[in-house]
Amino acid sequence: MNDDQGLAIAYEEALKSYEEGGIPIGAVLISKDGVVLGRGHNERIQKNNPILHAETSALINAGNVPASVYKTATMYSTLASCFMCSGACILYGINRVVMGENKTVQGGEELLVSKGIELINMESEKCFQLMAKFISEKPHEWHQAHPEEFQVDE
Repeated sequence: MNDDQGLAIAYEEALKSYEEGGIPIGAVLISKDGVVLGRGHNERIQKNNPILHAETSALINAGNVPASVYKTATMYSTLASCFMCSGACILYGINRVVMGENKTVQGGEELLVSKGIELINMESEKCFQLMAKFISEKPHEWHQAHPEEFQVDE
């Protein structure tokens, strides 16, 4: 499986979250042999769970796989992984992360690279446009998690 195919699966998950009324971020963990180990999407809004991000959802849905599988798998996410999700990738020894874009928000890119993780930014306009649409429709939902970006005129 190539990176475009992996990101397409993550994008399907992002659309699922958007259709559920959630933040449109999707992720998928794929083995070196192209097997989908786990896929998921951000469910912070849907389940009122501040740590149920796309990457953590994909890891939960992958179940308990051997460490050797994590080390050769790739985590695909439609948006740059936050520090929590970057930490989860580090914790499980995932050595390759592919993000759809990081124009919307910067995450733990430097942390991942500092730990020797291969990081690829697909600079996907499709991923960016979906996030931009959500943020314009539900700015308070987005900015609840990113208050430093939100200014309210009084």
